[in-house]
Amino acid sequence: MIRKWLSIFALIAAAISLLSVSSCGDPQELISITVQPSVETIGNSSTPVQDDAGSEQQLRALGSYIHPPVTKDITTQVTWASNDTQMFTVSSTGLLRATGEACGGTLVSATVTTNHDGSGLSSSGAIVTGYMTANVTCFTGTGSGGNGGGEPVLTVNFLGNGTGVVANSNSTVNCPSTAGSCVNSFPTDTAVTLDATPISPSTFGGWSNGCTGTGACNIVMHNDTTVTATFN
Repeated sequence: MIRKWLSIFALIAAAISLLSVSSCGDPQELISITVQPSVETIGNSSTPVQDDAGSEQQLRALGSYIHPPVTKDITTQVTWASNDTQMFTVSSTGLLRATGEACGGTLVSATVTTNHDGSGLSSSGAIVTGYMTANVTCFTGTGSGGNGGGEPVLTVNFLGNGTGVVANSNSTVNCPSTAGSCVNSFPTDTAVTLDATPISPSTFGGWSNGCTGTGACNIVMHNDTTVTATFN
């Protein structure tokens, strides 16, 4: 009888040992993603935003795993996305590209929706995302690319995902949002009235910076002035 129980205990111990060994073979689990570079800025204040179109930067996604701890280049395995495609698009291989339609900053994400090990076995099924910040410098007309004529400069910028046109009554200013930014110079103390017209189905969200509200934007050009129109 004692030998029988000893045999049973031995079998149980062997089973526990096998389970312990098999647990070491758990599929690798992705725990974080780091995007390089973490920040990318293109353009300068003396270059119109539309001239930045086509500027590119290759991004890398580095995955940190456990079982065992290791870091891998997973650039072509993640899903890339840009929060604002009016500033940047990003390809399936991580190529960041400026569109030349807007300035400011946006987040670019690299996501793995299901963790897998090298053999394709499913792991925890978590969603893991890494981010970087991509910036486009807004054009202000200053620097070596400024107008150099001494007259105040009016810069019109855009925000939002909609489209529209900002113009004045005599079309001295006639700026579509697809241009990203427009610049005009005026004699000192010129009064300028801007109207924002959305293109259906977009709506006008209002002015910011040099003007506020949703009506006409009235400016007297004492100095360089920037206004921002938001179309949603």
